[in-house]
Amino acid sequence: MDFTRRQVLWAGGAIGTAALLAACSGGGTSAEPAATGGKPKKGGTLRIGALGRAGAITRDPHGTQGNESDYLVLALVYDTLTVPGAKPNTLPRLAASWEPSKDLKTWRFTLAKGAVFHDGSPVTAEDVVWSLRRLRGTPSGAARLPGIKAENIKAEGADTVVLISDYANAELPLLTRLTTFVLKKDTPDSALEKAPGTGPFTLDWYRGGNARLVRNDSWYGGTVLLDAIEVTMFETPQAMANALLAGQIDVASNAGAVAARTAESRKDIQVVRRPNDMSMPLVMRTASGPFADARVREALRLVVDREAMVKQVLSGYGTVANDIMGTGDPHYAKDIPQRERDLAKAKQLLTEAEFDLSRTYDLVTTEDISGLAESATLFAAQAREAGIKIRVVKQESGAFYEKTWLKGDLYTSYWGTNDSVVFFASKTLVSEAGQNEAGFADKDFDASYRKVIGTADEKARATALRELQQIEFDRSGYLLWGMADGIDLAAAKVQGLPTLAGYGRVQLENVWLR
Repeated sequence: MDFTRRQVLWAGGAIGTAALLAACSGGGTSAEPAATGGKPKKGGTLRIGALGRAGAITRDPHGTQGNESDYLVLALVYDTLTVPGAKPNTLPRLAASWEPSKDLKTWRFTLAKGAVFHDGSPVTAEDVVWSLRRLRGTPSGAARLPGIKAENIKAEGADTVVLISDYANAELPLLTRLTTFVLKKDTPDSALEKAPGTGPFTLDWYRGGNARLVRNDSWYGGTVLLDAIEVTMFETPQAMANALLAGQIDVASNAGAVAARTAESRKDIQVVRRPNDMSMPLVMRTASGPFADARVREALRLVVDREAMVKQVLSGYGTVANDIMGTGDPHYAKDIPQRERDLAKAKQLLTEAEFDLSRTYDLVTTEDISGLAESATLFAAQAREAGIKIRVVKQESGAFYEKTWLKGDLYTSYWGTNDSVVFFASKTLVSEAGQNEAGFADKDFDASYRKVIGTADEKARATALRELQQIEFDRSGYLLWGMADGIDLAAAKVQGLPTLAGYGRVQLENVWLR
């Protein structure tokens, strides 16, 4: 199980070519804060709850991060080169600007002026190069920095980092948003727990998934208002929501629809919704097995009642999707007609494909997040109306990622990001993708992907991106029925919470207490 999968990569995204290819500059925050009441003021400790399990704790910024609580701590202590934004959806952080070569293979990132580690030492290009090479050397390094070999990450002077891609890639800056945490050069693994970062907060203490962070007054990114943030790990959304309602914490992060329904009647609790925050697709294996025939996959997509799924599984806290991953992309193909339920056509396709309706097919799921297992159960009931017999099999998280993920014929998945069609194409859909959940290999799709990332011409790129989405809609292994809203619960005194979907919500440097 890998961070870039497990956490659902709560941020990703395509940037318009003009924004990508121009040298970006300036600081600023990545996440749009929620509307505030009154003038922001300094001081106070924010108590925030985040989900996690004791067995999945990690302190390595480049390691497998299965806990939201750990990622939250890391994202506040260590900076990445870039961060999620709204418009554009990739903004500067430790990298103040970037510039590509004409062939889109070589990218130069200029570091922010005044950036220092928490111990006061300046951040240099050598520190960044060492950190990125370390990241690239992890088991998931090729997926985190696709097309970038470790030897092609170099320093150019004291403040410029050069990344050389094996192929033209107009989307390279967005790939640096999630896991490019920067440490001091030559930090030994034994010192990771206390290694200084460059982020808006410094680590005071960490105990069994819980942590206290204090304001970094030397942060290059601007003024941080909170004195401190205390992070408490909870194993279930219900326990976390109960702690908020009891006044034990100030924010319940990613609490879910059930908690939101409970809190909506409370005037002392804010319900912060992040529309289209998490995709919850069913994965149908295309490489082999009973769903390898594209007609069968189309039939399953026609079987699902999407409105009912959103209403019942998400309690209405979500939106219907159309089997294309990356619904928040500015270039999402809204002109592709919404796929509707059509049982007659589904049955016809199953007959043409000679699909064996006498068999019972397993749909494997987990209870990792609220609604996942429920979506499998409801889909199984809907499929029976087309004569498809499906048995829902629940697996413990560890067993699921060891035995089913990337291997199973039919299973549920989830990704906490939605703002880039290209992000999903690179991670899960091109033939060589390290996290190709459905075993999807399509020469036309691969060619369209290369054209999308390999051209700076806006019109040609838009045409290729539209073609890419049409192929995904027609024959990929994803049945994406809906997008779940992200939901945070917060006490009334909490102001300036980020409202961006995905990992934009972990940037809390602009939060303040009324």
